Amino acid sequence: MRFFLLLMAGLVAGIAESNGQSNPRRDIQVLQDSLTKLGYIMYNEPSEPERLAANFTFVKTLVAALKTPNSFAFPFDSLGMVSILRAPDDRFRIFSWHIQLNDGSYLYYGTIQLNTPDGSLKLYPLLDKTYQIESPETAITTTDNWYGAQYYRLIPFNGDYILLGWKGHTPQVTQKVIEVLRLTNTGAQLGKAVFESADHPAHARVIYRYDRNARMYMDYDSMENRIVVDHLAPADTKYEGQYEQYGPDMTYDAWQLENGRLVLVSDVPMMNPPNLNDDRYNDPKKPLNHPKSGLSIQ
Repeated sequence: MRFFLLLMAGLVAGIAESNGQSNPRRDIQVLQDSLTKLGYIMYNEPSEPERLAANFTFVKTLVAALKTPNSFAFPFDSLGMVSILRAPDDRFRIFSWHIQLNDGSYLYYGTIQLNTPDGSLKLYPLLDKTYQIESPETAITTTDNWYGAQYYRLIPFNGDYILLGWKGHTPQVTQKVIEVLRLTNTGAQLGKAVFESADHPAHARVIYRYDRNARMYMDYDSMENRIVVDHLAPADTKYEGQYEQYGPDMTYDAWQLENGRLVLVSDVPMMNPPNLNDDRYNDPKKPLNHPKSGLSIQ
């Protein structure tokens, strides 16, 4: 395994230091093949140090691939272990993925790639600082102070973008996140106080917490211009505030997009039941639920 990782690192270095006579399309395809192999190790290798080493090489290899001229046009469609969301206006795309640790917690990785006029590389790396953000619901953060998540939906929103993310958190609790991404002249900002609800005063992001073994529906309803979510509740009122006891109670709420605000509407009717494929992030220790590369989107 270590030999393979060293070989991959050597391949990255070799392509990066080529004499300019290489074929960009071929080079990026070779790097994608390496990324696919590394991604399989990241999600299937039993040894945590080996998973982390594979992820380290994966990051270097991905950056090398993105340095290829006009890489923004390359879809990286073999990387099922990574969520890649492209903005509808083609302004940028965002990569995000996770690594599970042996203690049941998670590390998150990602980057925002801008679509530059000359095809050169411009990235805003996302640095996971989950455990250093004291009040994530109210924190407005930058890319180097990221409340890590794996994003599965991107929604244009008054010049900004709403991100819906899955966040495996602890051995007992999973989270889902709604937050706003704003691009500026100098970088990117995550979080914006646009939520209107008695339960979420002045929140810059909304975080749902629930039992790791449960499934929570949260997705964008384009017909009604709203984000529909399962209403979460504890199995018994005595478990109020113990999120490992929370799960869907068969009712639904919605965040209505209205004039630059997200307004909570409780107990909305659902004409069609949610598709459970919308929550396909499963426990990495349940391989029957995995796609070939080790993870699915959303």
